[in-house]
Amino acid sequence: MKNRRDFLKKTALASAAITLPSFKGLDQNELSYSNQKVNKPIVLSTWNFGIQANEEAWKILQNNGRALDAVEAGVKIPEGDPNERSVGYGGRPDREGKVTLDSCIMDEFSNIGSVACLEHIKHPISVARAVMEKTPHVMLVGQGALDFALEQGFQKENLLVEASEKEWKEWLKKSEYHPKANIENHDTIGMIALDNQGNLSGACTTSGMAFKMHGRVGDSPIIGAGLYVDNEIGAATATGHGEEVIRITGCHLVVELMRQGKSPQKACEEAVMRIVKLTQNRGKNLKDIQVGFIALNKKGEYGSYCVQGGFNYAVHDATGNKLIDANYFMK
Repeated sequence: MKNRRDFLKKTALASAAITLPSFKGLDQNELSYSNQKVNKPIVLSTWNFGIQANEEAWKILQNNGRALDAVEAGVKIPEGDPNERSVGYGGRPDREGKVTLDSCIMDEFSNIGSVACLEHIKHPISVARAVMEKTPHVMLVGQGALDFALEQGFQKENLLVEASEKEWKEWLKKSEYHPKANIENHDTIGMIALDNQGNLSGACTTSGMAFKMHGRVGDSPIIGAGLYVDNEIGAATATGHGEEVIRITGCHLVVELMRQGKSPQKACEEAVMRIVKLTQNRGKNLKDIQVGFIALNKKGEYGSYCVQGGFNYAVHDATGNKLIDANYFMK
């Protein structure tokens, strides 16, 4: 009997030694699970304007700042740029000539905030954060979102710049709604980051499709569709045709695939393939659709995939800030 107890005790100790992660030799910038280093801090964002956005986020991350603060500061760069025609101030209007903005933010504690169809406010991402931190709600929309923003001290502004107004008036001559595949007449900045503390956060903001129906909302302000963060696993954000992302709750899907053990790259690929399959099953033309995902896990590994060529994303870590052309399905 004693021999049996000794055997079981030794077996249990041996199993524990095998399964427990190693935490030896850790410092502030290195966390080891099974002797694998974590690449942190790191920030990813969608499209070429992500380069400048990443630079702003990196100022916070390299000084041991919080990922949440970094992603908010980063996406505010294209939001405030009147020459950036798909995000915030300067964004193309809907078919009624109104610039309506959608945005959401999510931190490492699963705190979330969102605004949709918000007019007259240059930085909807900061309004979304205020919803998260100062209300009992998750999402505010339309006039209610504007009223809240003004109560919080945000300034009411005209967001329709001359170039966008000119395009809209030209569009009215035929009023044909044909969204293009890539960034030509719409798109989004999504940003996800891992900070020195090993925590993840994300932000997503857009002015949506040019000449959309007034009141149309895409995936960007919807937690689980345009953005999702799980601090145990990873984070993902999306860009492209929001209706298709919503159809599969895309970013939540990507994160859950990473939870199942898939790399960020493989998770993005599988999510895109679901969109491809559903599009084909519905008899739609894939050439009319673009969706791209970027993903980041707790190890600092990242990946991206999209339906068709043309999508790129920016990555900033200790090695520098670079723009990467995403791999895609339609060769």
